[in-house]
Amino acid sequence: MQTFDINSSRIQKRLIANNHLAFAFLTHMTILPGHTLVCPLRQVASSDDLTHEEWHSILSLKTQICIALKKSLGAQGFNFAWNQAEVAGQTVPHFHLHIVPRSSGDNGIIEYEPRKFLYRTGSRSITPMEELENTALLIKNNLNN
Repeated sequence: MQTFDINSSRIQKRLIANNHLAFAFLTHMTILPGHTLVCPLRQVASSDDLTHEEWHSILSLKTQICIALKKSLGAQGFNFAWNQAEVAGQTVPHFHLHIVPRSSGDNGIIEYEPRKFLYRTGSRSITPMEELENTALLIKNNLNN
């Protein structure tokens, strides 16, 4: 199974922000533009295995990303979620918090089924890398502004 490596070129192209214990990047299978994943640098599968410092770092990035998504993409609200364990739909054994920016009238999550909420095989296509890079740059440019 894959994990998220901040040093991989595929993550670096979509990287939005990082701190000493966590990093944030755009998912390649977006529910809506700006759909971001925040995860610890250390590979742990479960939120139960995160240290208090890692949680703080993840939540700090979450706050920064949300502010930037409001400025850059006009987000009016957010869905936050993670799947924990294969039975709950977790497909990558590296904890990651999903941030899905929401706006009035968007076509994001309409029906909710917990195991399909974040991973819907066949219902989400891979977003082109150029689009992801452009969106990541737009969000980065609105961090801490």
